Order: sequence, then C-alpha cells, then structure tokens
Amino acid sequence: MAKRKYSRQVYQKNKKKRVASLFLKLIVFLFLLSIFSGMFLFLYYARDLPRPEKFTERQVTQSTKIYDRTGEVLLYDIFGEEKRIIVPLSEIPKYVQEAVIVTEDANFWKHFGLDIRAIIRAVLADLKLKEPAQGASTISQQLIRSSFLTREKTLKRKVREIILTIELERKYSKEEILEFYLNQVPFGSNAYGIEAASRTLFDKPVKDIGIAEAATLASLIKAPSRLSPYGEYKDELLQRKDYVLDRMANADYITHDQAQEAKNQTLRFSQILTPIKAPHFVMYIKDQLVRKYGEDFIRERGLRVYTSLDWELQEYAEKIVEQGAKDNGWMNAHNAALIAINPKTGEILTMVGSKSWFGDVSPKNCIPGKNCQFEPMINVAIRERQPGSAFKPFVYATAFEKGATPKTIVVDEETNFGKWGGKDYIPQNYDNLFRGPVTLRQALAQSLNVPSVKVLASLAGLKDSIENAKEFGITTLNRPSSFYGLSLVLGGGEVKLLDIASAYSVFANNGLKSSPVSIVRIEDALGNIVEENKKIPKRVLDSRVAGIINDILSDNDARAPMFGYYSPLYFPEYDVAAKTGTTQNWRDAWTIGYSASIVAGVWVGNNDNTPMAKQPGVMLSSPMWHQFMEKALLRFPKENLNKT
Repeated sequence: MAKRKYSRQVYQKNKKKRVASLFLKLIVFLFLLSIFSGMFLFLYYARDLPRPEKFTERQVTQSTKIYDRTGEVLLYDIFGEEKRIIVPLSEIPKYVQEAVIVTEDANFWKHFGLDIRAIIRAVLADLKLKEPAQGASTISQQLIRSSFLTREKTLKRKVREIILTIELERKYSKEEILEFYLNQVPFGSNAYGIEAASRTLFDKPVKDIGIAEAATLASLIKAPSRLSPYGEYKDELLQRKDYVLDRMANADYITHDQAQEAKNQTLRFSQILTPIKAPHFVMYIKDQLVRKYGEDFIRERGLRVYTSLDWELQEYAEKIVEQGAKDNGWMNAHNAALIAINPKTGEILTMVGSKSWFGDVSPKNCIPGKNCQFEPMINVAIRERQPGSAFKPFVYATAFEKGATPKTIVVDEETNFGKWGGKDYIPQNYDNLFRGPVTLRQALAQSLNVPSVKVLASLAGLKDSIENAKEFGITTLNRPSSFYGLSLVLGGGEVKLLDIASAYSVFANNGLKSSPVSIVRIEDALGNIVEENKKIPKRVLDSRVAGIINDILSDNDARAPMFGYYSPLYFPEYDVAAKTGTTQNWRDAWTIGYSASIVAGVWVGNNDNTPMAKQPGVMLSSPMWHQFMEKALLRFPKENLNKT
C-alpha cells in the first residue's frame, strides 16, 4: 500500500513537471512565433518603404470641380493645378523649420518615429480625462501616411503606418525626414511643400520670409482649406499664427519680444491666380464640403459639385455691387454685398460677398481685421451686422399672429420706454416727426420707429418675436431676450444677410420655409450620387399672416408719405414687396425685397463699422437692389404675391 501511494505521488509530481515543461515550451514557442511574426510583418511591410524621391510625390489626386446650376459653367477646380517646388533643407530658414516642428511634433528630435507621450495624451483626450496640447501623429507618421498609404481607417493600415514609420526613422536621418516632409505637406491653395506655399501666399521664396509668415505657414498645416487666408476663417488663421509664435517663444526658438513683434506685423497675402468665378460663393461651398466630408475626401474622390448658382445673375450682380459701392464712396460707404434666393426652393441664386474679390484693402494703410473699411475676400453676406428696420416685419408678423390687424391703431408720439443701458430709452423716428394715431399698415410701410417699439412691447412680445425670427431662419439671436430689449425691432440684434434674405422667403412663399440651399447635387468620379438636395418646405407661418405682410410691404401708397411714390422700392409692372433698414449710428444700410419668385437682399456699409454719411438705406442700398431686381424679374414668369 505504501509503495503504491509513493508511486502515485511520484507520478503526480512528474506529471506536474511535464505540464510545467510543456507550458514553458508553449510560452517560448508563442514568444518566438510572435517575434518571427513581427519580423515577418516588419520585413513584409518595410519592403514597401518608398525611395527618398517618392516623398516629393503625392498620390494622384482627382480634382473636385464646382459648377453652376446648369453644370456648364466651371466656377472653380479644387486641387486642379498642384504647385510643387522642391528645395533642400539648407534653403529653408531655421525659424521656418522650428515653427513647423513646435506646432506639429514638438519632440521630433527626440523620438524614434512614434511619440508615446503624445499617444497617451491623445488616448486620455478621447476618454475626456484631459485635453492634449497636440495630436499624436509625429512628422514621420504624417509623412508616411500622406505620401504612401491610403486614407482607409483599418488596423492593417495602422500597422503598416507604424512599421514604415519605424523603418523610415532607421533608414533616414531626422534632417532628411524633415526635408521630405516640408517638400510635400499640403498648405492649401493647391500648394504642396513649403516653397510652393511661400510663393503662392506671399509671392516670395521661403528663404526670404519672416517669422510671422513662417508661423502662418505652419498654422495652415492643421487645416489648409478651412484656414485659408482667402476664405471665411482668415481670423482663425491669424489667431493660430499667434499661438504658434507663443509656442516658439516658450520653446526658446525665438524671444518673447520677437514673438510680439511678429504678432504686430501686418501680413500681405498674394492674390489667388487660379481661375475662379463667383469667389465668395465658391469659398462658401468649399467650406461646406470640408466641414461635411473632410479635406482628404474632396481631394481624392474627384467630386463634381453642382450648385444652385445662376451664373448669368451672378455676373450681373457682381457688376452692380462693384459699381454701386464705387458710387457710394462719396457717402463714406465703401463696401456692399448682395444675396438672391429662390423662395420656393431656398436655392441661393447669387452671392456677392463684397464689392470686389481681387481689390485692395482700403484705406491702403489699414490693418486687415481691425480698421479696414473694405477687405476684398471677406464675405460680408455671411457676416453678422445690425439690420436696422429690416427686422421689423418679423415683429409685426408676430403681432398679427396674436390677433392684431393692419387697421390696429397705435399712437406715434414721443415715448419713454424706461431705462435701457443705464439711460432712458426714448427712440425717435427717422425724420424726427410724430404723427399721432397711425395704423399698423402705416407704421410698417413707413417704417415708423416709435409705433414699432410699441408693437413689440404690447402686441408681439420680445421673446415670441425672437422665436419667430429663429423659426424663419435667423440663426444669430442666441442670447437671452433681455440682452436685446425693445431695440430689437429697430435692429438691435445682429443678423447675416443670407439669413435675413432666407427669412423674408417665408413671406414670399406663403409661410413656408425652405432653408438656404447652395449644393443641388454631388457626384463622384464614377457618377455615383454622393449627395442630393431633397429638402421639403416647412410651414412656420400662417399663410394669412404672410399675406398681410406681403400686402403691406408691396403697398406703394402706404409707404409713399415716407419714401415717395417713385422710390427705388417701386415696380409698376410687377408685384414686389420691399423693406429698408438703417442702423441708428449709420453703420449699416439694407434693402430686402421680393416677388413670388425671387428674394434679393443688399447690404451697404464698411467692414470696420465706420459710420457712413447720414443717409437712409433707400438712398444707399435700394438703387443696387432695384437694378438687380429689374434684371432678375425678367427671368421668371409674372406671379402675384399672396395677399390678405
């Protein structure tokens, strides 16, 4: 018995040893397998590492083309003409290199291709534990990804990226990698590489640019299309430029005094040389594409973008705005913008964002973004400005919804509406006269201020008027109603020309809202539909109330006591409604008007809010509006507005 028990113990002990031995061998085998597999994967993918000259060649791109509504007029070819100029690292100033490194990969000289700390920061940011100072991709990774790999987000692609990045760092020096990168990275405006970007944006070789210009180029790498100095987000580019300068100073690449001096420098950007039609509209379209699909998608898919633009009307509008702004110069009004919309579909037919895309800032010694009366590439049609009395129809519509009628009486007399902004609020009419009892028809048609404030205070209500304006399409009134107060009806809340023209479309379309449409259809290179407009109008206003507003704003007899019988608002042959607006400090002049087929809005003023001569909107903006409508009305069948 004892012997059998002893044998069983020995057997169990030997069995454990054999299992442990097998387990150890399995671990060793798996370890060796993983090593050999890793080596195999490394060798398999590393064999594809491109030649040095390959890093100066991007993958073949298929340009994205933007057309008018007919598909026959090419407005702009994005990435159509790539510009590349290869320069050695020795010709790129040190501070240019440092601006890029401190922005894109602060640890470039220290890591082996992968920045583990940056990766951890990015992971923590994804987990919303902290905000990273920069992204996780190193310059080496960006180089591999943008020059050699596809954009697909798969594990296989990521493995290849890591392996090729490590092999890249093993095979080439840091200086070579930086040179490859600076010669191929996109900077927007079809410029690839630092030299092409410098010549395109500043019209000089990179060896001649200064610190401020270097920081600007480094800023563009993050989002070359969105941050383009020729687009709507130039201010963001300049803010990022200052951020880059601060990082350079904190890293001791430059002194803080040099950074401040560079911040104060006024940058002068070259004009776009690539052929472009309707430039403000095109950049508006391009921004939408980048926001929705990303730069890589629109760069590589060869999209065909069919827009809502009516090229014939656009050309005409551009000439009218340029000449009209020139004629207004003697009244110290140096810029203008024009929008036209089809109220039934919401399609934007014209968009002129300034008097000239290719003009020079004025005055010549102004600093862009600060004290320029005119800046050519700023699209004022989508900038926030005070609408003056052009806002009144939304308040009156709200009052009519609540039971008021065009015959309702209010008293036009000097009225103290209480404290506002620390002083008594006692609005005046444009002509400083008071008319006693007036109907709401007279008050709105003649744009009387005191009765309009009473309509807001007693008949419409501040909160409901704001909500209605938002429903109609005004996107900017996002502060508490108390912020605007009763001055809202006189234009105390800022709006965009595009928004207010779209909101007037609700009246023209019998209370139905069609949000602005700029892209009708997008196709890829194979003809597949990527996007197609199928928006359905939404009712936001009773047709009866829309009819009342149409009736009043087209009533030439009712407005004649203020504007005259033959003002630019009047079309004897057509049924047209119109409203003007002028801000109290004479900084903005508006005319918004419409038929059943088209809505057009014109803004006149100065970019820096410099006051104009004390002239009403009917003098400054209405002549341009009338001239445009004369042409536009011929494009549509005659159709009367709905009236009640």
